[in-house]
Amino acid sequence: MTVRLILTFLFVNLLGCATTPPDNVNDICSIFRQKKGWYDAASRSNKEWGSPVSVMMAMMHQESTFQAKAKPPRKKIFGLIPGPRPSNAYGYSQALDSTWKAYKRSAGRYLADRDDFKDAIDFIGWYNHQSFLKSKISKSDAYSLYLAYHEGQGGFNRGTYRSKEWLMKVASKVRKRSKIYQSQLSSCEGSLNKKPGIFGIFG
Repeated sequence: MTVRLILTFLFVNLLGCATTPPDNVNDICSIFRQKKGWYDAASRSNKEWGSPVSVMMAMMHQESTFQAKAKPPRKKIFGLIPGPRPSNAYGYSQALDSTWKAYKRSAGRYLADRDDFKDAIDFIGWYNHQSFLKSKISKSDAYSLYLAYHEGQGGFNRGTYRSKEWLMKVASKVRKRSKIYQSQLSSCEGSLNKKPGIFGIFG
């Protein structure tokens, strides 16, 4: 096999890893072992903004199930005809256009893309930091952080979620998943922190 063919294979393989969802979205260890670079990106966001990796990943799971180009489903006209989407949310984090612009300006991430995992996980960390500052929510409180993520800090402070039983149920799911992810992560984080040799990078 020529060097050119090898490089082409590696490029295609890396591209596929970057854009397809993980095989097992319910196991954070499996996610990080399959998606090279994701653990490092999540750890950097944790160090920058203080939000636990398990919380950020549970929120991303809820928002997009780790689909890079996720969009809200279109509304149905007369229950049949595809209509407009309910919002311009997009990407791993389902960030709105306006909120993403605020993030890029505030965090200085002017080249950030919503369909790039490392940018999306950093956005979630940044947003949770804003919820800590504006709504006094603990950065490990996945339930309240998700409510603020969905309603905005202003909406959370006004308690708009209290009339949305479905949303509180979803927030409970995020809290439960964050606990499961944390338990899983505690069993594999040591190995994830070990840097692979040059021949292990593409393994």
